[in-house]
Amino acid sequence: MLNYIWLALILLAVLIGGWTGSLKAVADRSLEMAKYAVLDTAFPLIGIMALWLGVMRLAERAGLVSLLARGLRPLMRRLFPDVPPEHPAMGSMLMNMAANMLGLGNAATPLGLRAMKDLETLNPRPGTATNAMCTFLAINTSSIQLIPVTAIAILAANRSSDPTAIVGTTILATSCAATSAVLMAKFLERLPAFRLPPLAPAPERPAPPHPGAPAAEPEKSPVKEAAGLAPLQWWGRLILGAFGLFFLVIFLRLAFPGWFGLPLALETAQQNTFVRIISAISKISIPLLLSVFPLYAALRGVKVYEEFVDGAKEGFEVALRIIPYLVAILVAIGMFRAAGGIDLLSRVLTPAMRVVGFPPDLLPVVLMRPLSGSGTLGLFTELVKTFGPDSLIARTAGTIFGSTETTFYVLAVYFGSVGIKRTRYALLAGLTADFVGVVASVIVCRLVLG
Repeated sequence: MLNYIWLALILLAVLIGGWTGSLKAVADRSLEMAKYAVLDTAFPLIGIMALWLGVMRLAERAGLVSLLARGLRPLMRRLFPDVPPEHPAMGSMLMNMAANMLGLGNAATPLGLRAMKDLETLNPRPGTATNAMCTFLAINTSSIQLIPVTAIAILAANRSSDPTAIVGTTILATSCAATSAVLMAKFLERLPAFRLPPLAPAPERPAPPHPGAPAAEPEKSPVKEAAGLAPLQWWGRLILGAFGLFFLVIFLRLAFPGWFGLPLALETAQQNTFVRIISAISKISIPLLLSVFPLYAALRGVKVYEEFVDGAKEGFEVALRIIPYLVAILVAIGMFRAAGGIDLLSRVLTPAMRVVGFPPDLLPVVLMRPLSGSGTLGLFTELVKTFGPDSLIARTAGTIFGSTETTFYVLAVYFGSVGIKRTRYALLAGLTADFVGVVASVIVCRLVLG
């Protein structure tokens, strides 16, 4: 499906650009987006990838990832029945989902790419997405979030009387989107059109080169390595407990500054208790992960520096691997935007949207969202300035922004990182999540804020 959509974006960009006289803009935009894909997207991702893959390596070697997966085994087994319960992919996917829920975008993408790499180790058909990969991508494109930080920041910057009013609507809308994404993925994987063909018989393992020579020893898994580590001593538990107590105090200071006699900032004073709690968790999450994982690994006897460096090496390789996929999708999207394809689609669909009661002013945001996050942010900002930060249109647009995702970008990056070319039903499940997220946003905002 992605093959046809990519080709359609290119051809429509040229046809629309030729009709409207904007072919030069289309050509210029294609070169700009190719440069943007490499210099502004892939290269900056190298450092972030190296950091988080190094931290994930420590978490694996110390046994934290398998411990996390074991705690949520019943849920993950239902979502991903093809993935063994103790496989590192379970922990990687859980950490990615947690980062997404807390709005930690810089951490969520590297963790998601690591999860895709772990899932690829279970893939018997290289180049073709497995059911677990498609379900994981569908969950990612449904953009599960507890607090839409970016949308709230835009409303607050435009002096909204209650910028956090969209928190509740976003949670409801994104819950509907995530549920529909999982249900659609599970439904599509059973259809004959997307069902995987049976595997060919596995080739026989070659005999050792010399009689009696030992066969190559398989690489030891992180789970087995962690199981072989020394158990945590009592003094190690004491150190971890003291460290946890320190972060608990920091959390309370951020969530409830009045308890410590600290002055309330204007932004904090405008937030309700739930938002302050989620905001405090978001602020301490990255420092907590970056310090607790190495500390726990060191207390269990892991050589933290060496393991971190080994894990960080993967970041450079992954960032280089996704460059062709980024260039392909971002160039096609940039050309389509430059040709005026979004504006044309909005004008064509406006009469039909009026009939069903959908606000036509939201159409550009809805059509742009699966294609470009920065473009959607610009349109959302324009709506806030035009209609006011406390208008129903602005709040609905903020809810849509927080409960949907740049589906084409996510698929290009995640699948590109492991060389997947046959995406099967992942795009259809992701777009379904976007559609449900948009519809739920409009309905919920009318009921709650209208």
